[in-house]
Amino acid sequence: MEEARGRYDREIKEYTDTMEGIFQEYQENRRRQENLEIKAETERLVRENNKRFSEEQVKIRRTISSLQEELKAKLFVEMKDRLARFAESTEYHQLLVKQLREAVAFAREEEVILYIDPSDAERRMSLEVEAGAHVTVSSYSFLGGTRAVIPKRNILIDNSFETKLAEAKENFKLRGGTANE
Repeated sequence: MEEARGRYDREIKEYTDTMEGIFQEYQENRRRQENLEIKAETERLVRENNKRFSEEQVKIRRTISSLQEELKAKLFVEMKDRLARFAESTEYHQLLVKQLREAVAFAREEEVILYIDPSDAERRMSLEVEAGAHVTVSSYSFLGGTRAVIPKRNILIDNSFETKLAEAKENFKLRGGTANE
């Protein structure tokens, strides 16, 4: 009986040890699996968060870009208005004379064709007298200023407001931020 009881106790102990080993292994596997699931879910959430963040960033950049373009358009409309007001001043007349004289000086003794905007047609006579050269009224508007052509050298001297505005618009960058930038 004792021998049977001893064998029974050993078998129960072996069975219990085996079951505890299996249970320990199961718990370790379960912990590893849970850790992998947590890691995978964390990575998925991070990716999803990054995707949302990127989408919002794109929306914000588009909004900023749209607002910048709107401000740029308003700024250049204002600039055209200011140029139109400037074109009515005596400083504008002096600027035209200066530009025409510089074109004549640049051409030296060669033929030069001097152009003014059609809106300045009434100033033509006084400009010719002050610049000391024949002035032609252009057949199309260039918003003011002057243009000069030296045919012999294939040179165009473009001091038109239209060209200056186009250059300014092309090179214009609206910068935001602090006053230190």
